[in-house]
Amino acid sequence: MSDYYNDALVAKEKLSKVSDSFCLAKWKQVSLHLTTGHTNSCYHPPLHKIPIEPLLDNPSALHNTEHKKQSRREMMAGTKCTDCNYCWNIEAQGNISDRHYRSGERWAMDSFDDIVNNPEADVNPSYVEVNFNNVCNLSCSYCSPQFSSTWTQESKEHGAWPTSTPHNDPNYFIGDRRAIPNREENPYREAFWRWWPDLYKDLKHFRMTGGEPTMDPNTYRVFDYVLDNPKKDLHLNTTSNFSVDDRVWNKYKGYVQKLCQGEQIEHFMQFVSLDTWGSQAEYIRHGLDFDLAINRCEEFVRDVPYRSSLTFIITMNNLSILSLKKLLEYIVYLRKTYTDTYQRIWFDTPLLYTPDWQSLQILPKEYSIIMDDIIEYMEDNLDEMHGFKDYEVLKMKRDRDWMLSGTTDIERKQGDFFKFFNEHDKRRTTNFLKTFPEMQSFWQQCEYYAKQH
Repeated sequence: MSDYYNDALVAKEKLSKVSDSFCLAKWKQVSLHLTTGHTNSCYHPPLHKIPIEPLLDNPSALHNTEHKKQSRREMMAGTKCTDCNYCWNIEAQGNISDRHYRSGERWAMDSFDDIVNNPEADVNPSYVEVNFNNVCNLSCSYCSPQFSSTWTQESKEHGAWPTSTPHNDPNYFIGDRRAIPNREENPYREAFWRWWPDLYKDLKHFRMTGGEPTMDPNTYRVFDYVLDNPKKDLHLNTTSNFSVDDRVWNKYKGYVQKLCQGEQIEHFMQFVSLDTWGSQAEYIRHGLDFDLAINRCEEFVRDVPYRSSLTFIITMNNLSILSLKKLLEYIVYLRKTYTDTYQRIWFDTPLLYTPDWQSLQILPKEYSIIMDDIIEYMEDNLDEMHGFKDYEVLKMKRDRDWMLSGTTDIERKQGDFFKFFNEHDKRRTTNFLKTFPEMQSFWQQCEYYAKQH
């Protein structure tokens, strides 16, 4: 077994000595959505609002909210807080969850004793994900106006989507849910920059998401700070769709090349959001230029040859699995071509839960044959450096098992699948059946239920 999986097993045993629900990520990891003033720990729990008043004297309250502190108390007492149902569901099927994987990583496990001995204290997280604004050139099917300015504009123009509960209704994204534009004062972003010098000292992983970070001036403010204040133990990460214009791309790549020279940082991880292959990937992530993105993946690993890696974030949804094997074959090609002394090509397969009509669980059972074929391909190509790792296969099996576990209210969800993507074709001049001809029978089934609900 790989070190990553073994570390998760060790963490599972160590966590259990505190409680059956203890997770270090609740203390040491944070996702900050500064556009709307929301946060969670890892990306699985629902977002909750950050109160503004505590930020005036304590900007670390961006992370150490009372909501999280209550969840921490429940974890110490062995209560499975409802925020973390993602992991409880995975564990209920007998699988290793992200609670174990994340707690087993050094950025978390190194703080085990400090947290157990003083669980009530405010802490600086060592793993931080932040989106500074929602400026983005894509309108991915499972995204929303909170995270994409393109979605915002489309919703204003066309209104809510005609699902059973109106989807991405512009009237919903007001008040606390409104994304604060860059041109306006943002108390959450201001608190972050006050916190930043103190936070920076304790950082091990810092990841910028979006929106599209390559288009965000805050990204380059971080880069400039790091260049002026090198941190040899810092893993610096960004997430991109790799479909921006050449001017933005060249500026961004030039910065990354500077960051990876010498010993400015420990490592730069480039996350690329890509769910499957070809036109099907472009359909899921509307606005994506697939060929450009693929070419830039190879350009990145070639032109930034030191202290860098690239990770594909493959969000597992019911449109991704049909051509997923082609993407995995490409990943093997990249590993064989660019991996030598250390692994430079990675991927992860997080499950999509919302919107529920894009979940794997609404597919007919026979679609599991596709997942079985993918798993067989991965098992036939096990190789620590140039093929697949054991835990990558285990995660894919986990996704298949979850897919097969079924769901409730399936007729409504399948009806919403048709309602959403039928409207998608009208608004975005796409063609579902031309892009996914293999799904014609499923499409007709969903159309039937759309008329019933």
